[in-house]
Amino acid sequence: MNLPRQVASWLSDGSHWKGSDGVPAQLATHLELSGMAVGIALAVALPIGLWLGHVGRGGALAINISNVGRAIPTYALLVILFVAISATHRNLETVIALVAFAIPPILTNTYVGLREVDPEAREAARGMGMNGGQLLRKVEVPLAMPLIMDGVRIAVVQVIATTTVAALIGVGGLGRFVTDGFISNDPGEYGAGAVLVAALALTFEGFFAVLQRRVDPARRAGRRGGRVRAAPAEQTPVAALPAG
Repeated sequence: MNLPRQVASWLSDGSHWKGSDGVPAQLATHLELSGMAVGIALAVALPIGLWLGHVGRGGALAINISNVGRAIPTYALLVILFVAISATHRNLETVIALVAFAIPPILTNTYVGLREVDPEAREAARGMGMNGGQLLRKVEVPLAMPLIMDGVRIAVVQVIATTTVAALIGVGGLGRFVTDGFISNDPGEYGAGAVLVAALALTFEGFFAVLQRRVDPARRAGRRGGRVRAAPAEQTPVAALPAG
């Protein structure tokens, strides 16, 4: 039996979708670990990136420091945390490692997004009497939102894919099927685990790609402008009809 058939056979087996070791339970654990990591990374990196991008100072240093987390292999960081922290807190170790991995794209894109806001838009806002906080909320953040969301998308997809390695230190998640399959020499199981992780990552990639387009102010303005321009064209034939 070739690998695709083995994977399909494993996925179609109802016993693999039940109980605490089944796909739904491990998917929930995978999403919980990933969600916690991304949530903490957002709480840390987003305010820092917004502030540094707004004031325009210290951004390069902060980005270089945050990139240390990207330079260290996630598995190596997991092992270091596994040794440093009690073995009863493996979920904590996993989340810390994933947070270090998720911070760089969020911080970098937030800072760069704000720095790339058109200076003329800033000057116009200041000319209207906006203070620093209003400028940030009403002008800079909306214009930088596509790049900010792109950073969040990258972080989410990377974390979902990387959470798989947490199974190597005994933490649950879809990576359990990959590691257990290799241990038991079951190609169907580790192949199914890889397919499930890839499907989950692609699902979130597509979701955030759509969301990113929706929050783009240029696209929204273009759609509104298109509707406004279309109205006179629809009325022209009526206006051209001869009276009486």
